[in-house]
Amino acid sequence: MKRPFALILTVLLSVVLFGGLVYGVLVAAHVSQPTPNTVRGLTPRRAWATVSALLALIGVVVGAMALVRPISRFGASFRRLGAVVALVAGLIAAISGGLNLTVATGGPGTGNGVVGAAGAIVLGMTALILGGLTLSRSRRTHSPAGLSHRP
Repeated sequence: MKRPFALILTVLLSVVLFGGLVYGVLVAAHVSQPTPNTVRGLTPRRAWATVSALLALIGVVVGAMALVRPISRFGASFRRLGAVVALVAGLIAAISGGLNLTVATGGPGTGNGVVGAAGAIVLGMTALILGGLTLSRSRRTHSPAGLSHRP
């Protein structure tokens, strides 16, 4: 009974934290106010933001899998490859989301994809953090001589 409750609470807190961070990015970019007339449908900038957010999400998933999975299951090379994939995907997504926010002329509902771009920035930074943690852990546990490094 305790484990499902802890899982539900963790997911709920993660969603609230993600929403707060996205709102913080929108406020920092000065595009937090919605427009009075809403543009509906998929626009080119919304598609750009969606692709950036999906790339960042892939980076987060791969980085988390590489960080959490035991080395014996996929091998040590997967951990390094997963870290590099998470770093590259997170960097590309964060930069792309930032560029989308930079060229945006309005807030949510204008068709500029500012919410997706803010989400891409938050998820991209998360992928960068996960990739960095995984890479540092893989370097620390697997030295070329087979001995672990001790600081």
